[in-house]
Amino acid sequence: MTKIILHSDLNNFYASVECRDTPSLLTVPMVVCGSKEKRHGIVLAKNYPAKAYGIITGEAVWQALKKCPSLVTVPPRLSLYIEYSERVRRIYRDYTNLIEPFGIDECWLDTTASQSLFGSGLTIANIIRERVKKEIGITVSIGVSFNKIFAKLGSDIKKPDAVTYISEQNYREVIWPLPVEELLYVGRATKKKLHNIGIHTIGELAMMPFKYIGDYLGKYGQTLWFFANGRDESCVREDGNESVIKSIGNSTTTPRDLVCLEDVKAVCYLLADSVAKRLRNHNFKGRTVQIYIRDTELASITRQGYLDHVTCSSYDIAEKAIELFIQNWFWHKKIRSLGLKVTDLVPAGHYMQPTFWGLSKLQKRESIDLSLDNIRDKYGYYSIRRALLMKNDLTAINPERDHVIHPLSYFR
Repeated sequence: MTKIILHSDLNNFYASVECRDTPSLLTVPMVVCGSKEKRHGIVLAKNYPAKAYGIITGEAVWQALKKCPSLVTVPPRLSLYIEYSERVRRIYRDYTNLIEPFGIDECWLDTTASQSLFGSGLTIANIIRERVKKEIGITVSIGVSFNKIFAKLGSDIKKPDAVTYISEQNYREVIWPLPVEELLYVGRATKKKLHNIGIHTIGELAMMPFKYIGDYLGKYGQTLWFFANGRDESCVREDGNESVIKSIGNSTTTPRDLVCLEDVKAVCYLLADSVAKRLRNHNFKGRTVQIYIRDTELASITRQGYLDHVTCSSYDIAEKAIELFIQNWFWHKKIRSLGLKVTDLVPAGHYMQPTFWGLSKLQKRESIDLSLDNIRDKYGYYSIRRALLMKNDLTAINPERDHVIHPLSYFR
């Protein structure tokens, strides 16, 4: 039986929730953005009056203000958005238990088995669209197709408040003329590589010989070729089934530029504290540490290195991150933001056999971290801090507010 997959995308979600909560924002150009004072001033969402000025998601607030000096800026309220997201998902659950989130504002729904009760996938999509608008007060765009990749493309084709149907019969006419970067997982670097060999549309990628694209981009390229040809066979996970965690990380745009190694050490320890705590909360340890560095001109690099043991120790993670930084950064520019991630995760009880003294030191460091967890859980994050951080003005950062958990992707 052909699958019937829906991809639901809440339109301008953060901005739509703010407008729903404060109706006066509906008629003025408005963006939801991070703090300009703390340099997190990136447009996270915009309403339609702001869109009319050419403001786009992801640009800096100062760029948006140049386009529209009267622009209203609103700080994000994540707890409110989570509440609205859950209200929408309760509507989805009336039609299927196969619901897979893709961020706070997007979900795949498998309605293959629901058609005998509610009608075709197109009918179900339109029922959901109308219910979200009437009951929640925001709009949604939904793609309906025979696989997850094309369903997601469908939800992007017509916005807002629309349903697009992509079938096995019409996908060549609907999907293949689209720019290749519209395909899921084709980012800026991959787009450039594909353009270099004359591939500018999804159809051109689909028509490329499979062996050639595999030789050129490896397994990643082969997966994209399958996507372009409608041969995605991945399933929608059941509601409540969490994605497999492959890595845990955190990053921050710092209140001021980082200008020396002492600055970097302070931020690495701040981030390592939060990442290590989340590892412990999820009963994981990791072997690989990855750092992300972005300079003041927004150019970035990513580097990773391996530990000789698995760990959830903030000390081990931070020291490896600092080592990677020293090996790979030569201070040609100041640093605007820093990120740290731990990958190659294993269950915390994973067997390992380091030297006797190495195991003893590791156990002591992890024991210290557990004690810090207990104190901070009881008295707050700032109740106990490293001496290294007490003499640095970057310590206003609270990394526990913003964890990032990276789910299992298509690229295993």
